[in-house]
Amino acid sequence: MSSRFLGISAYVWIAIVVGVVVLIGIPLSTDKFTTFEFANVAVYVIALMGLNLLTGYSGQISLGNGAFMAIGGYTTALTAYHLKHSFGIDSPAILYASIPLAALLAGLFGFLFGFPALRLSGIYLALATFALALSIPPIIDIDKLEFILQGHSGVNLHPLHPPDFLALSDEQWLYFVNWAIAGLMFVLAWNLVRSTTGRAFMAVRDSETAAVASGVSLSYYKTLAFGISAAYSGIAGSLLAISVAYVNPDVFGLQLSLALLVAAVIGGLGFEFGPLIGGLFFVWLPYWSEQVSKLHVGTFQLPSKPD
Repeated sequence: MSSRFLGISAYVWIAIVVGVVVLIGIPLSTDKFTTFEFANVAVYVIALMGLNLLTGYSGQISLGNGAFMAIGGYTTALTAYHLKHSFGIDSPAILYASIPLAALLAGLFGFLFGFPALRLSGIYLALATFALALSIPPIIDIDKLEFILQGHSGVNLHPLHPPDFLALSDEQWLYFVNWAIAGLMFVLAWNLVRSTTGRAFMAVRDSETAAVASGVSLSYYKTLAFGISAAYSGIAGSLLAISVAYVNPDVFGLQLSLALLVAAVIGGLGFEFGPLIGGLFFVWLPYWSEQVSKLHVGTFQLPSKPD
């Protein structure tokens, strides 16, 4: 009897089933704050999946994925804002419908950014994406664009509410929505890595010379990796805007891009479950650090040598 199903080993299936059970149990057994924080973990897991595909699998270092999240977040926020104030349309369905639009716009922007980045690699590519992360918040804050982008004051959104027939709190509904989308994006990433495209990504990462000799188009797969990574980031940015019901330029500052790369490295580049580890680190480490800083443990002294 085969120990694999759909190309996945029994051990991985067991881990997936246990993980799903744990994920379902979290919002049903924790308080609202914890549920909300774990809902945010799903957001950053999606962002880290995209960064993992770009850096972990195609070998292109990015310090600018926070900028792609900004595009996704503002796509959702501005779609809802302008439909409400210009046409009187105010419905939660707009928030849901804007998620694929956020992925499309961010993915297109990432794909286009990939073309000038073709001539760059290593630290030079990192610096180019670093400049992208630096430029987005000031652009959003330009006074002449305030009538469209709402400037530094940002955009407020309505909190997401569950359907009336579900006995769930707002935080629980948000949790299930975010993790359902994260699960879908994980399945897509899992299959992508094992496809011809995924193998081409890894060939480019391992050796560009060998990849070209094998018939892999560097320009196509490098730009495609940027586009897919940006699309994932756009979805994450859209969900972040929905989760916190607010966006402004500071939400997507440079520190976001830097923290994403650190979290991706900690989770493990090129590891399918690395984004989950990185997402937990991203959300919970600041909270745990704050709690530890409040502890009073007295004066610490190194042990001295006995007489």
